[in-house]
Amino acid sequence: MEMYLKKRNLSDCNQLYPLIIHPDVFPFVREKPNSYEEYLFLTKKVMEDEENGLLISRTILDEWETPIGVITLYDMNNGTGFLGTWLGKPYHGKGYNRIAKEAFFQELFFEKGVESIFLRVRLENIRSQKALEKIPYVLFANETRPHILEQINTNPKNYLYNLYEISKDSFTMYYKTHIQNEETIQQLEA
Repeated sequence: MEMYLKKRNLSDCNQLYPLIIHPDVFPFVREKPNSYEEYLFLTKKVMEDEENGLLISRTILDEWETPIGVITLYDMNNGTGFLGTWLGKPYHGKGYNRIAKEAFFQELFFEKGVESIFLRVRLENIRSQKALEKIPYVLFANETRPHILEQINTNPKNYLYNLYEISKDSFTMYYKTHIQNEETIQQLEA
């Protein structure tokens, strides 16, 4: 399966908006638009925030270059940030999430100078927790980063989160032993 990431663009909003408001997606996204116009406004703000170095955001495209979701590194600070990813419901469980994350992590770690990526997952979002726990370079960070865990669990809506971390070192080791080998094999088979 081939897919792509591209910089955010307002022209993708008409395809992304119906996906983000689906009841299986909407509760777990950071920006919660109440209308298509508000989604356009929020996307424009994300694009401006990226220009100002506050975040990095990409639209996830499937193999036909159709927008199917969004991946973003928010709250960037001293080589770290928090990951937010969402895919439209029709694309759940088809492998897009892993491929999008690995492509994004390559950009963040190897091109943008990011050192650590944090992921906060609401306790009731069991599907996302199980998905993360299958990824070999993701570390459960509730005990290793207690100050960050406390920070994310102090919020106005009283949500409770688990904290995960992906370090540049752990991803690089995985990349060198798995992803580069897969790419070499695919090139040899072509």
